[in-house]
Amino acid sequence: MESKLRTIAKAITWQALGLAVTGALAWFHTGNMATALSFALSTAASGLAFFVVHERLWARVRWGIDR
Repeated sequence: MESKLRTIAKAITWQALGLAVTGALAWFHTGNMATALSFALSTAASGLAFFVVHERLWARVRWGIDR
């Protein structure tokens, strides 16, 4: 099982990548940097929270882990 700190570090780096991509796509579609940033930050925050919960739940599942 990985540590909680490792899970959080993975979530943060994944969300940073997602923030950049979502922000760029939102800017492309809206043409408005403020709207794009607002949208990207809200999706990043919710994605981060759900990713941590998802990873911690999967850390409890023994299926597919060779010992």
